[in-house]
Formats: sequence, structure tokens, C-alpha cells
Amino acid sequence: MTDILNVPVKLADGRETTLNDHRGKVMLVVNVASKCGLTVQYEGLEKLYEDKRERGFVIAAFPANNFKGQEPGTDAEIVEFCTLTYDVKFPIFSKISVKGEDKHPLYQLLTAAAGTAIGEGPMRERLRNNGLASGDNSEILWNFEKFLVGRDGKVAARFAPDVTAEDQRLVSAIDKELARTA
Repeated sequence: MTDILNVPVKLADGRETTLNDHRGKVMLVVNVASKCGLTVQYEGLEKLYEDKRERGFVIAAFPANNFKGQEPGTDAEIVEFCTLTYDVKFPIFSKISVKGEDKHPLYQLLTAAAGTAIGEGPMRERLRNNGLASGDNSEILWNFEKFLVGRDGKVAARFAPDVTAEDQRLVSAIDKELARTA
């Protein structure tokens, strides 16, 4: 299996890169959207980033328009929204697809490496009741699903979209990974 840190990605400003720039750090990879009920999570994610970045923590935000058209903006519009509304300073990447036939290779690897998301039951049930949940538990459930990647570049945990940055399950998992050496 390809190392997720070596998968080609683009920053929102169009520069080609990989997540390898963050090798040796603990990374939270999040698919984000600006017009979602969960968009307010940007605030908590930025606070989490500010609180832990000195210890080697980074958040990698990947805008995606896979869920009810909730990320319709261009890369520039997304960055402007995140900066002006939530003062986001963590890296924002170019918009990608996180599920379906055109799923980005990064998300192919992330979903293959991690099983069911921690805390996904209640949200999956709500989405299912509204005819929005996929029957495939390996697919991304919704915007703001989170993958915790350890210093070694391997997926350490996966968290449901409604597990917020303040949720003790997420915070504890990040702290555990930060305590490890690469």
C-alpha cells in the first residue's frame, strides 16, 4: 500500500505538494464544507490546532462537495471564508472528492486503512432516517469526518463527522499520538 504522506495533493493556492511536509507530526485530516450544519466545527478545529501545534500537531483540511452540494465555492472562496469567518491558520488544500467513483487517492487510502469511525452510530442513524446515509460503512459518512494520522504516517483512528474538536475521545487520541515518537 502506498504511504498516504506521499500521495500528490494540491494546496488551495494551486501548489502541488504531498502531506510528506508533515512527516513526523501528528495530523488530523478532515474533509470540510462551508455550507454544512457542521461548518461551525472550524472554530474548534482552529483552537485545537493553536493549542497543540507547538507539540507537532497539524490539521489538513480537504474541502469536498460530495454531500448535498455543501461546498460549492472555488478554492479561493473557501480560503477567504475560512480565514474571515473562523481565522483558520491550518493548511487548506484544493477541493477534492472524498467518496464515489472519483474519490481522491488520498481518501482511497485513508478509508482503506481505517474501519468504522468512532462515534458514527448516532449520526449514521440520523442520516439514514433522512435517506442520506450510504450502506457502505467504509465510505466517508458526511462532511467533517476525521482521520488521525500518527507521526509514523499511519492512520491511528477515524472519527465520525459529529465528533467535535472538543470531544474527549478525539483529544485523548491526539494526545496519545503526540506522546509517541516517530
